[in-house]
Amino acid sequence: MPLIEIPCTFMRGGTSRGPYFLADNLPAATAARDRALLSAMGSPDPRQIDGLGGATTVTSKVAIVSKSARPGVDVDYLFAQVDIERALVDTAPSCGNMLAGVGPFAIEEGLVAAGAGQTIVRIFNVNTASLIEAVVQTPDGRVTYDGACEIAGVPGSAAPITLNFMDVVGSKTGALFPTGKRTDEIGGIAVSCVDVAMPMVLMRAADFGISGHETKAELDPVIDAIVTKTEPLRREAGARMGLGDVSDSVVPKVGLLAAPALGGDVSSRYLTPLSLHPAHAVTGAACVASALAIEGTVAHGLARASTDNPRDITIEHPSGTIGVQLETSGAGETTTVASAGLVRTARPIMRGHVLVRA
Repeated sequence: MPLIEIPCTFMRGGTSRGPYFLADNLPAATAARDRALLSAMGSPDPRQIDGLGGATTVTSKVAIVSKSARPGVDVDYLFAQVDIERALVDTAPSCGNMLAGVGPFAIEEGLVAAGAGQTIVRIFNVNTASLIEAVVQTPDGRVTYDGACEIAGVPGSAAPITLNFMDVVGSKTGALFPTGKRTDEIGGIAVSCVDVAMPMVLMRAADFGISGHETKAELDPVIDAIVTKTEPLRREAGARMGLGDVSDSVVPKVGLLAAPALGGDVSSRYLTPLSLHPAHAVTGAACVASALAIEGTVAHGLARASTDNPRDITIEHPSGTIGVQLETSGAGETTTVASAGLVRTARPIMRGHVLVRA
C-alpha cells in the first residue's frame, strides 16, 4: 500500500502532545481527513504501534491550524481527539493544553508575524466557537521556548505562554448551566452541569469512595470501577445538557472534586472521561474555577471562597496545581465569565513529515 507524506510539527502543548498540521496539508473532506489522522496516530490499536500516538488520551491528540478569515482573528484552531482503540476522531471537545502550542506554531509557520518582545496571537477555537488570546514570548522577533516557567506534569522549565479565554460561557450548549440548575440530582448523586470552555459534570469525589486527593498511581488500579459508576451519570447529564447521546463522545468531561489539601482552592480529579488525566485539562480548569466562583454549585460547596474579582484560583490535581485568573460579573445563573487566564508552556519535538496510508 503506498504511503503519503504530510508535513507536520510534533509538539508538546502543556501536558499533552501530538502532531500540529496546517489545514491545507490535510484532506478537505472530513472522512478522508479522519482516515489520515487515524493512520498518522496508529489507531485503532491499544499500543498505537503503527503511528505517532502514545497510547494514552493525552498523547493521542491533533491540532489543525489555518489562517483565519474572521475579522480580528489571526488563526483558526481545530482540535481532534483520536480514539486509541476505535476508528473514531472526535472534534466535539477542545484541548487547552494543545492550544498552548498553536501560537508558536502559527508564528513559525508564517501565519502570524512575530512582534518584538512578545506576540499576541488571536485564536478562534472552531470546536467551541470561542476566542483565545495567546501571549507568546518572541524576543528578537523569534519564538523562544527557553524560560523559567514550570507547570505541574512537565519536567523542567520553559518560556511562559499566557492563554486568555474569552466568550467561553456555553462553549457547546449555549448556557452556563445547561440544565437550568446550579445543582441537579442524578442517580442520587449531586452534580453540577457547567459549560465554560468545556462542558463538565462536577461531582464530589467522596460520593465515589475516594478522597479526591489520590495520586494517579493510587487511582489507576480502581479507575475502571469508578468509571463504571460515573459513566451512567455522565451520559444522563449529557442528555439533560442538550448534548444528546454522548456514549461515543468525550464531552461532557467529569470532574471529581474535594476540599483542598495543599493550600489551593479546590482539589480536582479530571476524567477524560474513561480514564484519569495525569494532571488537568486547561479548559476543564477554566470550567472548575468558574463553578467554584458561583454559590450553589458542587464546586463552591467544597472550595475556599473568595470574593475578589478578578480572583486567582488554584486547582490541585494529581501532578501538582494549575492556576486560573478568573474575572466574572453577575451572580448565580446570570454569572458571566469575562475571561479566564492560564499560563502554559510548549515546545516543538520534531519537524518533518508523517507517512500515512493512502
